Amino acid sequence: MSRRRRAVKREIYPDVQFGSRLVGRLVNTVMERGKRSVAQRIVYGAFDQIVENQEGTTALEVLERAVENAKPRLEVKSRRVGGATYQVPMEVTGERSEALALRWIVQFAKSRKGTPMGNALAKEIMEAYEGEGSSIRRRDEVHRMAQANKAFAHFRW
Repeated sequence: MSRRRRAVKREIYPDVQFGSRLVGRLVNTVMERGKRSVAQRIVYGAFDQIVENQEGTTALEVLERAVENAKPRLEVKSRRVGGATYQVPMEVTGERSEALALRWIVQFAKSRKGTPMGNALAKEIMEAYEGEGSSIRRRDEVHRMAQANKAFAHFRW
């Protein structure tokens, strides 16, 4: 993190097929080594599977609900006060909570060994949509940590 000034936020462009900034961010999160076309193929393939499994809703609605379910409201940040370091619970900004949710969904999809990334991503999104799965467990774990350290909330500034 820079000590001089705030980093300038770059604009996230909407994706080509859906025109959604959220899908654009998902593609960017899946992308490795600048291979955007590979990431788009993975994401759109996952969306095709979601549409097959979930009838009556669009893939974009499922993704939005999954990200909303996986977003953390609180997190802990380390604050050094005197000689001690405290885990201080802080509220998460909207942009960061969305980024964390997407990152967790993609991370746990990648950790599913033995299945293609498109299938794993579709399963992880569907599980987050239904309110279960690894990304939801991670969110609950982060909330539990914040709840456990609520006594140090007065160190927030």
